[in-house]
Amino acid sequence: MGVYLRYVQALALLFIFLEMSSPCSGSTTAQEIAANYERSANFAKRIKDTYTETTVTPHWIANSSTFWYKQNIAPRNFSFVFVDAEKGIRRPAFDHEALANVLREKETEADPNNLPFSWITPSSGCKSVKFRIGDKKWEFRDDGTLSEFDGEINEGGLRPLQKERPSEKNRESTVITFVNRRKDPVSLFWLDWDGKTKHYLTVGEGKSERMQTFTGHVWRVTNAETDEAIASFVARSDESVAVIEDGISAAEPIETPIEEKSKDTESPEKLQQPSGLFVRVYNVWFRDSDDQETQLSTNGTKENPFDSDEIYPAPNSSFAIVYQYTPGQEHTVYEVESSPKDQVQPRLKQFQYLKPGDKVRIDRPRMFNLAEKKEVTTDDILFRNPYQIDDMGWNADGSEYRFLYNQRGHQVFRIIGMNTQGRVRTIIEETSKTFIDYSQKLYHREIRNSSELIWASERDGWNHLYLFDLKTGKLKNQITEGEWVMRSVDYVDEEKRQIWFRAFGAVKDQDPYYAHLARVNFDGSGFTILTEGDGTHNWEWSPDRKFLTDTWSRVDLAPQTVVRSSETGKVITVLEESSLEKLLEVGSTTPERFAAPGRDSGTMIYGIIIRPSNFEVSKKYPVIEEIYAGPQDFFVPKAFSTLKRQHELAELGFVVVQIDGMGTNWRSKAFHDTCYKNLKDAGLPDRIAWMKAASKSRPWMDLDKVGVYGGSAGGQSAMGALLWHGNFYKVGAADCGCHDNRMDKMWWNEQWMGWPVDQSYEDSSNVVHAGKLKGALMLSVGELDTNVDPASTMQVVNALNKAEKDYDLLFVPGAEHGVGSSSSYAVRRQRDFFVRHLLDVEPPERNGG
Repeated sequence: MGVYLRYVQALALLFIFLEMSSPCSGSTTAQEIAANYERSANFAKRIKDTYTETTVTPHWIANSSTFWYKQNIAPRNFSFVFVDAEKGIRRPAFDHEALANVLREKETEADPNNLPFSWITPSSGCKSVKFRIGDKKWEFRDDGTLSEFDGEINEGGLRPLQKERPSEKNRESTVITFVNRRKDPVSLFWLDWDGKTKHYLTVGEGKSERMQTFTGHVWRVTNAETDEAIASFVARSDESVAVIEDGISAAEPIETPIEEKSKDTESPEKLQQPSGLFVRVYNVWFRDSDDQETQLSTNGTKENPFDSDEIYPAPNSSFAIVYQYTPGQEHTVYEVESSPKDQVQPRLKQFQYLKPGDKVRIDRPRMFNLAEKKEVTTDDILFRNPYQIDDMGWNADGSEYRFLYNQRGHQVFRIIGMNTQGRVRTIIEETSKTFIDYSQKLYHREIRNSSELIWASERDGWNHLYLFDLKTGKLKNQITEGEWVMRSVDYVDEEKRQIWFRAFGAVKDQDPYYAHLARVNFDGSGFTILTEGDGTHNWEWSPDRKFLTDTWSRVDLAPQTVVRSSETGKVITVLEESSLEKLLEVGSTTPERFAAPGRDSGTMIYGIIIRPSNFEVSKKYPVIEEIYAGPQDFFVPKAFSTLKRQHELAELGFVVVQIDGMGTNWRSKAFHDTCYKNLKDAGLPDRIAWMKAASKSRPWMDLDKVGVYGGSAGGQSAMGALLWHGNFYKVGAADCGCHDNRMDKMWWNEQWMGWPVDQSYEDSSNVVHAGKLKGALMLSVGELDTNVDPASTMQVVNALNKAEKDYDLLFVPGAEHGVGSSSSYAVRRQRDFFVRHLLDVEPPERNGG
């Protein structure tokens, strides 16, 4: 017996030793996890209090090659810089120390590194600057004198809107500085695409806040104590200032949420000048110069009316096009708001939301001879099954009307011409066995005083520009070519016959998603890359387009900014050379860029790796992938940012990765086509291959414990990872997922899954295949999601129940789309879920349990 006891004791000691010495991620203690949570919670504050990135926003001085910008030196520390691009001069806009001293003499509190104003109006050559402090305006001259100024100051200010509108969907980043000159704090609310508000922050009395936003986004300012609306502003492309002061008027609010509006199919009577055309009782009428009215059509009905908003007279007004249409169906989605703020009882909400397979509006352009007051007979054989028809206008002499025809299913796309004799022809046609990416890559530009058209196409397997002759419909030449992508046209100089555009993958040995500015001639000659530096570039032009400020960065390189010649790309002067030193000092880690072949062992897949700040190479860390595989874009960050969300998750004891697999956008057409009728694929085989390749040289990546999370299409993919690759992915958090593409919005799903709705939709459905679930799944959804029908998540829940599968569900009353990332409670629940299932420990207890 004694021998047996000694054997058991020895085993116990051995297990204790192994537990203490093992590098396994499962050895995380409660004390360690509490420390991890504290570092994660404090990450954003550490960054905000220590690190400031200077984003150069040039404010060009009228009729000159000079500009100024605000240089952020440190948190709450800044200065003003003057630049002469012609001479290559960069210097302080004025003597900040001297100005602060003079202001203090006038009993105005001032710090040279934090002056009490955020905008200056320099004179020519910056001999003096004007600015406002409170209600007083000042002029400071280069001889050190300061005097009050009684004239107008251009503060780059935004004018308040007279009537609010929803924000525009735009990815062009910009900045608004909100300056509160009132004697009470104000609150800032963003208006989303549906006109709904979301609170962001409060600006104290006499304070200012610099808000990163996007061009076309609308912001409402309210009294922070009474919630009374004060004013609303819309962001413009250049950095601007919104001054909030007494005397400004609140905008007229949006009367009805956009999703609840319905279109009356009866077109109102609306005279179209100078054509004299109008619609009355569904038909087209013409009123001549003598006020004589003639009915031109007789086949307009309530079911097939003519549209008074779609009347296009020819330049000479002898002919006109009027659209007749069959209205699309109504598809009402109902939601119950369980917990309204203003009443006890629930409220029923509804909105119109077309889904795949629904009937769309069918447009039919018709030609009318106004001189003879009759319709010209035309054939619709080339455009009978439209998803959408868009006006392109008449040619210069008014002999032909042109329009874009996007066929339902997105496999045929045409420019169609309809002449005044009734002949209808195809001018340019694109066809695809998969899909034509009309929603992201459509570009066309007619060249004035010619019959030429610049046209974007993937016909050679890459997105490029082509030059067509509109008279003959023949291709004159391909403008850009190569195994890289024309991302977007920046500027066209028709006189020089040159195009400036954003290119992806055109610089050898760089990440193919890095943007560079390039120029090319209409005939395809003279292709030149105008930006240099290994990173993704963003630029702004001078008003005369002689210069540009070029900023480039990477996830592992802070922004670098220079002034370049727009003709040669030569650097004229360096503006900023940022560093990561401050970030590293406060406990951030530098993301790693990594590339490896995907599923085909040849195509390179690109991603990033983020480690916790207390990383130890001897340990093993569970890996969590943040996934979004929507085919409309790519999603791995390329430009530098603090990546707050990813770092906060990594701090809990994980390695966080992001990867762009096949099926995402802006690589070759073949790369993109992987998603066709196959959204369940989500590039998951490429992601798995990438992680396996990364772990070979990074043994601290524990691929026995891999989690995945995402929202919207990323929510579909996160759950799909557990369904289709449950042997690799062990834990998933799926937020507001479009789990069955038949339940989601029409345009997005038919673009990639095709039309009519067929077996492929069922094949990609998480609902249909819920019984395949392996691993731990957390679902979250907002009750009032108008982007993805929340019933999509509840149908998954129903299927999981029937399959007797275990899962976690977070249903958030009153919440909208993206609750998994916008709600601090939902984010915390999601992170706790990963800690519990990947680190095998319980999260720290919080107040209340």
